[in-house]
This record gives sequence, C-alpha cells and structure tokens, in this order.
Amino acid sequence: MNVRELKSFCGSFPGAGRTLYGEPSNILVYDVGGRTFAYFKTSDPERWRFSTRVSPDRFIELTDVPGVKPARYRGRYHWITIVEVARFPAAYLTELVEASYQRAFASISRAKRVAIGEAIRIAVGESQPGSADAARKYENAVR
Repeated sequence: MNVRELKSFCGSFPGAGRTLYGEPSNILVYDVGGRTFAYFKTSDPERWRFSTRVSPDRFIELTDVPGVKPARYRGRYHWITIVEVARFPAAYLTELVEASYQRAFASISRAKRVAIGEAIRIAVGESQPGSADAARKYENAVR
C-alpha cells in the first residue's frame, strides 16, 4: 500500500473529514466528529510519514519494529509514526487505521454518532431524515 492508497482509505470511513494544516504544523489530518484518528506529515524531511493511534499493548509491540517510532508530541498518548508506509503490509496498515477510527468514533458524543449514521443512511436511501426509528436502530448497532 502506498501513501496515496492509504490517504484514500483514511478518507473512506463514514463521517471522516480531512484537514490540511499549513505552516508551522504542515500536517494532513483525518478525523471523525472532531476526533483525530490519523495524520500525515506534509513537509520535508518527514514528508508523508504516517501517524495513527494504537492500543497501549500494540504501542509497545510496534515501537520495537524498525521504521516505527513514537509519534512526536503524541507518543505518550499511544500514537505511532510509520516512517515508510510502503514497507508495511497493507492488511496490517488497514487494521491499525480501522482500530484508530473505531476508537475515535466511540469517543465522540452520541448525538454526533447518530448524525453521522443518519447521514450515511440518507446517502444510501435506507431511511428518511429525522426518523426516530432509524436513529434507534443505528444507536443499537453502535453499542
């Protein structure tokens, strides 16, 4: 998996947003409901280094792997930086991003989760907007 494919994958999650921050940060952030689940560094010399949040156990495991290091300023919150995305197996990268997205999605308010779920259902034509029945079904699925 290359950087372009990984960026596309990060943006494919329901409710995922993408924000590009310029100087001095120079990062491309992917979030859901205002909670970051992945980001890329966009300036040299660290261009396209990828960071995501992992569980405490995975953090210890992954920081021992060559090419993976604790993310700058966020390492204490169990964020890792993958120096070269292309060297990591695609299945493993997608698993890490999915887990980070799920963690971010679970941490947003119930109202935001319902709104994201309702927007998805409207887009695929499953229910009418504002339907209490649809919101209840989605909330049960999220729990």
